[in-house]
Amino acid sequence: MSDWLDVAPEQDFAPGSFHVVEMDELEIAVFHLSDGFYAIEDLCSHAESTLSDGKLKGEEICCPMHGARFSIKTGAALSPPAYEAIATYPVRVENGVVQVRNSRVE
Repeated sequence: MSDWLDVAPEQDFAPGSFHVVEMDELEIAVFHLSDGFYAIEDLCSHAESTLSDGKLKGEEICCPMHGARFSIKTGAALSPPAYEAIATYPVRVENGVVQVRNSRVE
């Protein structure tokens, strides 16, 4: 059994778009940025709000609840009220399908 989860065909990801999938009881948001695909846990580290409901601006996502910003590439918290990073996950394209892996489960 593969530890990679299919998200969607690569052709279904327009630049600047994202898909949310459930993996190991976590919601993971997979984004197509200008230089590739990135995945983050879809939960603000400050108020446990769904990040994918927020605004995407370049390589950052803004939490819709209190406005905290996070790097989609690194998971770093970029502005208060969030100070803790969010989890990031490996992403790959295999046979035209975007896949994500839970690197916390080895």
